[in-house]
Amino acid sequence: MERWAGKIAVVTGASAGIGEAIAKALVRYGMVVVGLARRVDRVQEIAKQLTKEKGKMYALKADVSNEGEIKAAFKWVRENLKTIHVLVNNAGILIDQYVSEPIDAKALRKLYDVNVIGLSICTSEALQLMRDTGVDDGHIIHINSSKHAVTVLTEGLRRELVSKNSKIRVSSVSPGLVKTDIFEAAHDGRASTVFQENPYLNQEDIADAVIYVLGAPPHVQVHEITIKPVGEKM
Repeated sequence: MERWAGKIAVVTGASAGIGEAIAKALVRYGMVVVGLARRVDRVQEIAKQLTKEKGKMYALKADVSNEGEIKAAFKWVRENLKTIHVLVNNAGILIDQYVSEPIDAKALRKLYDVNVIGLSICTSEALQLMRDTGVDDGHIIHINSSKHAVTVLTEGLRRELVSKNSKIRVSSVSPGLVKTDIFEAAHDGRASTVFQENPYLNQEDIADAVIYVLGAPPHVQVHEITIKPVGEKM
C-alpha cells in the first residue's frame, strides 16, 4: 500500500457502513480520500475523526442516482485535487421487492439508478479524469454483492481497458451478509431479525479486502473476490 500514500481516492456511499470503513482504511494508509454521500454532514464527522491519521478526508454531497451531482463532485476533484488514482464504487441500495408481487416501478428504477447507472457514470468520470491527467496505473473497485449487472460491467470494462493498452485495473468485491444499516434504510421486513438469525461479516472485513486488492503488485489484477461469513445461509 505504500505506493498509494498521498494518492487521491473517491469513495461513494462513504457516510456509513462499508463505505465508511473503506474510507477510514484508505486515510489510515495515507491516501487523500473524497467521500461522496447524500448525508454529507455524516461524512464531515468521519473526516474530523481522521485528522491525526496519515492521510486526509474531504466530504462532498452527491447522490449517485443524480448525474448532475456526480459530475459536480468530479469537477470539484479536478479543480481542487487535480486528478484521481482510485475509485471505490460502494454506494448501493436495497429494496424489499419480489417479482411475484405487485412491482413498485419507482423503487425499482431508483435501485437501478444507484446500483448500476450511478456506478457507471462515476466510473466514466473517474476514467476521463485519469486519462486527462496521465494516470495509467489507477484502480476502479466495485463493491458488487449480488448486482449481477455490475459483474458484467466489470468484465466489460476490463476488456475495454485492455483494448486501449491501459494499465488501469478493475476489481469486483462481492460480500455476503454484512452488518450495516442497509436493511433498516430499505425498510426491509428482515431488518429486526436478519443479524440475529444469520452469520454475518463486519464492514471492516470488506475494507480489508479492498486493501488487499489495492496492495497487489502492479502486474497483478485481482478481478473478483467473493467474501462470505462462515455458515452463511442466505
